[in-house]
Amino acid sequence: METKYKRILLKVSGEALAGARGTGFDDETMRAVCGGIKQAHDLGVQIGVVVGGGNFWRGRSSGRMERTCADKIGMLATVMNCLAVADMLRQMGVPAVVQTSFVMPQVAQVFTLDAAVQALEEGKVVLFGGGTGCPFFSTDTSSALRAIETGCDVMFKATMVDGVYDKDPKKHPDAVKYSTLTFSEVLEKRLGVMDGTAATLCRENGLPILVFDLANPANIARAAQGEDIGTLVQEA
Repeated sequence: METKYKRILLKVSGEALAGARGTGFDDETMRAVCGGIKQAHDLGVQIGVVVGGGNFWRGRSSGRMERTCADKIGMLATVMNCLAVADMLRQMGVPAVVQTSFVMPQVAQVFTLDAAVQALEEGKVVLFGGGTGCPFFSTDTSSALRAIETGCDVMFKATMVDGVYDKDPKKHPDAVKYSTLTFSEVLEKRLGVMDGTAATLCRENGLPILVFDLANPANIARAAQGEDIGTLVQEA
């Protein structure tokens, strides 16, 4: 089946794996998210995935731990999530490999561009764990970085909201949803789509971002086919 995008980078928050539990893994939720990835994979789309670590670690917000230490723990949390998602995908018959930004050979492969691209071209879902490998960078930034490095056509940011709004739709019933935005608008209006570093990186490298709702995991395949969902962010 024809798809709009050949290669995508899917960013999923760690909280999305926790479901109603709020922390850790919720098996039903994990299965649904991985089922959505499988639907897109079955269309022939090459898929890279970055998963946040918020279902295990939000240490940065406490203010009580030295920042670089807190970020290192967060990076390890993303590796745990990647391992769990890869395992679930394999149970569904989807080949998957985990690559990390730092060396931990007993756990996963270390990220190299050649190996990542080869795996994508072989039809494997590649999960990128460990963020950028450096503190002070969010998983939004590591998602943008891996998407650009591996030549993805687009970055899908799967959230719990059906797009980008001018204000929080959960607090403001009159919030207006954007169908399209530029990165310049995102930065100027401080819309909170992603952190400034990630937005600037995407703008400077021409990487579009589609923000959509993961509550319906079938949206991953729908987006890959070019259906009009969510909010598309790209420079004019």
